[in-house]
Amino acid sequence: MDIVAEIKKGNRRAIARAISIIENNEKDAKLIIKKIFKHSGKSMKIGITGPAGAGKSTLINRTSLELNKLGYKSAVLAIDPTSHITGGAILGDRVRMTESTDSGTYIRSMASRGATGAISTSLRNSIRILEYAGFNPIIIESVGAGQTEVDIEKVVDVTVVVFNPHTGDSIQTIKAGLTEIGDIYLINKSDLPGANQLFDSVRDFIGMSEKNPVVMMTSAKSNKGIADFAKKLEDVMKARHKTRAKKEASRLDSELRDIVLNNVKNKVTTMLDSSKSYATYLKKVQSGKVDPFEAADKISKGLV
Repeated sequence: MDIVAEIKKGNRRAIARAISIIENNEKDAKLIIKKIFKHSGKSMKIGITGPAGAGKSTLINRTSLELNKLGYKSAVLAIDPTSHITGGAILGDRVRMTESTDSGTYIRSMASRGATGAISTSLRNSIRILEYAGFNPIIIESVGAGQTEVDIEKVVDVTVVVFNPHTGDSIQTIKAGLTEIGDIYLINKSDLPGANQLFDSVRDFIGMSEKNPVVMMTSAKSNKGIADFAKKLEDVMKARHKTRAKKEASRLDSELRDIVLNNVKNKVTTMLDSSKSYATYLKKVQSGKVDPFEAADKISKGLV
């Protein structure tokens, strides 16, 4: 099977296989990306993030249905925490998104594998696979933990932050930095007590933001406000088309730097493993004759 040709046709088995290769086989992954790279960067990327328990998966399920009604062909990459035993995704968001899958949405759970903010090479290249298959927009659901929520903005065009009245210290979470990244803030599970108060608090707190984000209320469970949210997403995506080229250039700059730094790190690690100088200074540090900073400076001078 010509996997690249099958991806282009929208063959879901080929797409699934390609993403598995992206996640697990660096050599073969590079061959695939080399063939499709020039066709990438054309789809809109929507990041949906927020504290655990905010109802993101159900929200995405309902929103995908509405986006499909508007004529879009959406796909979802749900980034899950990594199992320490198998290395695979452990939450299985697809279980909560079967309805949108039946309507044509492609959904894939991905393990973060410990990457900073889950913004890993596999995520970036999985997005390219879905773009090549014709999906647009591509929704990325983050793992919902602190730094990930902020880092997800690096790979998306539109960022949605989701809260619910039972999050607990929601306002404290907002103060942690989410006020700077959201284009749309959703108070989900709006049928629960305290939703109106949280809505007012969020609106007041982010009112000073330069982005001038939208604050909305939704209830994914009862499908309340989902159609309005999907329409707002469409409006924001259309507005972002004007600045997409600049955003994509910045993303590629960040990605290239990450790859170069990772390559350099791997080469330096290999060099240190076989370096007599490193072994000598390590023994001096371990015996207390030299401090780590002095040793590192001298080792570095020998490497550069």
